[in-house]
Amino acid sequence: MFAYLVRRLLEMIPVLLVVSLLVFAFIKLLPGDPARIYAGPDAPIEAVEAARQHLGLNDPLPQQYLHWLGGLVKGDLGVTYRTQQPVTEVIAQGFMPTMWLALAGFAWSVLLGLIIGVISALKRGKWQDWTLMSLAVGGISMPPFWLGLLLIQFVAMPFGLFSVSGFNQPSDIILPAITLGSSVAAVMARFTRSAFLEVAQEDYVRTARAKGLRNRLVTWKHIMRNALIPVITMLGLQFGFLLGGSIVVESVFSWPGLGWLLIESIKTQDQPVIQALVMLFVFEFIVINLLVDLLYAVVNPAIRLRQEPA
Repeated sequence: MFAYLVRRLLEMIPVLLVVSLLVFAFIKLLPGDPARIYAGPDAPIEAVEAARQHLGLNDPLPQQYLHWLGGLVKGDLGVTYRTQQPVTEVIAQGFMPTMWLALAGFAWSVLLGLIIGVISALKRGKWQDWTLMSLAVGGISMPPFWLGLLLIQFVAMPFGLFSVSGFNQPSDIILPAITLGSSVAAVMARFTRSAFLEVAQEDYVRTARAKGLRNRLVTWKHIMRNALIPVITMLGLQFGFLLGGSIVVESVFSWPGLGWLLIESIKTQDQPVIQALVMLFVFEFIVINLLVDLLYAVVNPAIRLRQEPA
């Protein structure tokens, strides 16, 4: 297990290097003058040139990249062009609201998706199955921003039970979490149903039923535990999606998280913040995939995580 973990951590290094190079190149292709943005729209030419020298924009591109990469490794992400605050402080302010939103949306999607998927599988071919799967298809088809607008229009505004802007109290997270997690719940419901029905056809399940074991015991001990193995993979990938997908939801509900910060940074062409956020999202996604692989061994120890010798 330890050797596998070390190998996976080492594999992350070239991936992050390639991503950092692509992000740096993409940022350099964006329109606008970073020195002008940093100095201010009304700054004289002398101030703009001083800002250009201060930011190292006169250096060759390879040198700029290495300087930025070195700061990234040391945790020095520079300062924002608009407020001259350290980028790490700005990101830290939005990190927890985004994490709380992702966790709440994840909990909602897991609870709803597993319940719908299992019930649909147990009622296969019946009206409950058709109804629940039709709702799941509708959930997959509906864009999150549209669901958010519907919840604001028909739930928040008529009854005044929930805030539709900001994060001032715990109840403010309910509508954004439902919006963020509903499409994931729909995907999870269909995936859980398929995995459940596939495992239910295995020989060891038929043997357990032939031995006269209670149906509830067969369902939860033999079917559910093994059906969760592929579901766990999907859970990890979907959590990464929730972190990235929060960008749209945070914009709809003016949620003060990283997604909202990214949108605002793109609007103002705040390049250091954009670079840092993209790298953070990629790093989170890679780490989540690693944790999912490690969780495999907990659910099913028979899965071999170590690399097979050639």
